Amino acid sequence: MPQLTQLTKALLFAGLLITAGCAVAEQSEGVTAPAEVRGTWMTTTNNEAINSPSNASAAMKRLRSIGLNTVYVEVWKNGYTQFPSDVLKRTIGVDRRPHLMPGHEKYPADEMNGKPRDLLEETLIAAHRNQLIYIGWFEYGFMAAFTETDNHLRRQYPQWMTKTKDGELISDQNPFVWMNPLRPGCQDFLMGIVLEAVDKYDLDGVQLDDRIAWPVTMGYDDYTKAVYAKEHNGAEPPADPRDPAWIKWRADKVTLFAERFYKELKEKRPDLLVSISPAVYPWSLENYACDWKTWNDRGWMDEYVPQAYRMDYAAFKPTWEQQVQTAGDRVDDLIAGLRIVGSGPDTTWDDTVKKIEQVRASNAGGHCHWYSVAVLDRYPDQFESFYNIKANGHAPHPKLPKDWRPPPVVAERQGETSNWAFSLDRAGRYRLIGRTGTVWRELSSEAYKAGTHTVEVAGVDAVELLIDRR
Repeated sequence: MPQLTQLTKALLFAGLLITAGCAVAEQSEGVTAPAEVRGTWMTTTNNEAINSPSNASAAMKRLRSIGLNTVYVEVWKNGYTQFPSDVLKRTIGVDRRPHLMPGHEKYPADEMNGKPRDLLEETLIAAHRNQLIYIGWFEYGFMAAFTETDNHLRRQYPQWMTKTKDGELISDQNPFVWMNPLRPGCQDFLMGIVLEAVDKYDLDGVQLDDRIAWPVTMGYDDYTKAVYAKEHNGAEPPADPRDPAWIKWRADKVTLFAERFYKELKEKRPDLLVSISPAVYPWSLENYACDWKTWNDRGWMDEYVPQAYRMDYAAFKPTWEQQVQTAGDRVDDLIAGLRIVGSGPDTTWDDTVKKIEQVRASNAGGHCHWYSVAVLDRYPDQFESFYNIKANGHAPHPKLPKDWRPPPVVAERQGETSNWAFSLDRAGRYRLIGRTGTVWRELSSEAYKAGTHTVEVAGVDAVELLIDRR
């Protein structure tokens, strides 16, 4: 049985998951670790960390106690959002991933009481209750589907998909179907679901993966060929997909979207962290027409998390040195994507430590572990000892104030009534959240003055308040 499942059952048995008290223990007074991103990606693939509300609560609590400060949680996957989306509904007729709906084999029926899941809301609340910075990870970007996946997007919008020179939807470079990043409809759709999430949820940031890109084997669909011909006196794209000028043309088109992505998000929420997790440079440009060095040089994006996924330290060292060189004078905006698990043997603990130490020596902004199963199941005790928050305190996020995500304010039920009382030390906008069973939901968001307040909330087992940064 995976370790996380054992942890979850133990916490449930002890009643710790459903307590109305503070979600985390306070760190030692007067000690603070150096500011750095200590993150991990959280996916619904090949692990149980967020496959139910109770597991998500347990995972966030444990990640905080280990010493992490940031989670990148998957919210866009395989053609579906992991939250109810009006944009998705208008586009394909369903509003979220089927796995989140009653009746699906992956649906946690014993906890949801017949209601659809909102995975983004569940994990966001769990993260913020434990003072973790939450980055909405739009993992699939312009990818529409895995090879065998027959989803709504692929079925209803075949004209959106880019193709190989042989007219195929799948190339030998990767087993995915890609939306054409040149098409306005594809760009508007991706921007639409991201901006909708930023409006609807109190996200600390958003991240696009290495799928804000265009595989160089693709780009031979009719739409792209027509645009190319218009810009090249009627000429066809080069037959060689790796022709340097042809790669650059596609990379320049992706760069135009990168600019739009960054600027529209910053206009919407200036304090939002805009993150990109590309493949390492220059491989990203040569294989995915992703010229993130240019984006970095132009001052776009708040952080870059290149996927320096090397199995051991010997391979990681030169790769990271090249990423530092690519970042130029923005090394402090560079976060190392560190591979611990994946195809092949796990990275050893000794090599993991060496990687982190090299990243710190380069004066980069931090590190992020691929992926949460590595932190929670492979090396939880080792990480807890390495970060040693009991002695050093929690590391603050380098781009946010230390009190950006304070602990929740706990409301007390007034007798047998539906009234809940709480006291605030400072005025501000707060999200009122309520728990029924193991599921926390946002009930409202409103401004409160400092002092004591009473609210009426029926049908819940606990009520808390979280600061609202929107």
